[in-house]
Amino acid sequence: MGEQSKVKFPQEVIDEYAALGIDLPALFSAGHLGTRMGVEVLEASAERVVGTMPVEGNTQPYGLLHGGASAVLAETLGSVGAMLHGGISKVAVGVDLNCTHHRGVRSGLVTGVATPVHRGRSTATYEIVITDEDGKRVCSARLTCLLRDAEGAKA
Repeated sequence: MGEQSKVKFPQEVIDEYAALGIDLPALFSAGHLGTRMGVEVLEASAERVVGTMPVEGNTQPYGLLHGGASAVLAETLGSVGAMLHGGISKVAVGVDLNCTHHRGVRSGLVTGVATPVHRGRSTATYEIVITDEDGKRVCSARLTCLLRDAEGAKA
């Protein structure tokens, strides 16, 4: 997986994983796709996940940010929140993603902020708001993840 050294996890989450011999900051990344797209997760907790992605390299033929790129950023951030909500005994698996694209962006960075709508025992739903560098909303997304027991999870 890609390298992510800037992620800020809550200390109690780092300690929980460390007790199992897992270095969470070293383990975590936006995944291969997120890394290729330049996704950087800046802050991560079950209550709020913040990340950025460059527009350059993630555009469609008209030179605008590709809607699928916004979907990748949204699913990455929402999945991280769901993973942290579920804790070490659960695996978060996306089951529904909805994205509404409000405006085009041609350059710069977009920022996504994921916040929980619902955090239950078997599902977690996050709203992800993606904005441009001027703070204008580019995309509104909602992700629901199924929280499966880690023992039954398959790669």
